[in-house]
Amino acid sequence: QVLLGESGGGSVQAGGSLRLSCVASGDTYSRRCMGWFRQALGKEREGVATVIYGMTRYTDSVKGRFIISQDNARRTLYLQMNNLDPEDTAMYYCAASGSGRCGLQRSDFAYWGQGTQVTVSS
Repeated sequence: QVLLGESGGGSVQAGGSLRLSCVASGDTYSRRCMGWFRQALGKEREGVATVIYGMTRYTDSVKGRFIISQDNARRTLYLQMNNLDPEDTAMYYCAASGSGRCGLQRSDFAYWGQGTQVTVSS
């Protein structure tokens, strides 16, 4: 069982930055694939970035702007978001995998946080 809690969302103008954090509980945290997903109003939840053993993966729309990282000692996952665009407006969710898969597909992840809202204004 893994419990996840996100923080760090908010409102920002286009071009600004935010850093999301996700604190995890569970004794297998460091061996799980961890990821960030987002869901805009009226749209499907999409994978943003994942990380496992230091290997990262990003969806094309955030490459070069977002950075996923983790501090295993603090059991915390981060998402640094730079040069934000109004298209990045969404609820952002932290997720942990329940298997060995680590793609950007929602089905690869079994545990989810409650989400934190990010709003980017033009």
